Amino acid sequence: MKPTTTQKLLTAVVVLQGMLLAGQWLGSSPAMAAKSGELNLPDPGARQLQMIEELKALNGKVDKLHAALTSGQLRVKVEKDEK
Repeated sequence: MKPTTTQKLLTAVVVLQGMLLAGQWLGSSPAMAAKSGELNLPDPGARQLQMIEELKALNGKVDKLHAALTSGQLRVKVEKDEK
């Protein structure tokens, strides 16, 4: 008896599902890694403190830019394009 396309497709699906099941059974899932402490997640508190420091530095740069713009000593030179 010659296998049909449908039978071949179903066989492939069953084989792939078996491989997935074996991978889940034998491999380590993220839930198992979290239980054993293997995940390297960044510390949210430290990350927020770093973001605050970066925002403070950015505010300092914006303050300097604002002071330069409002001082009245800024000059703009415009050149005509030869086209």
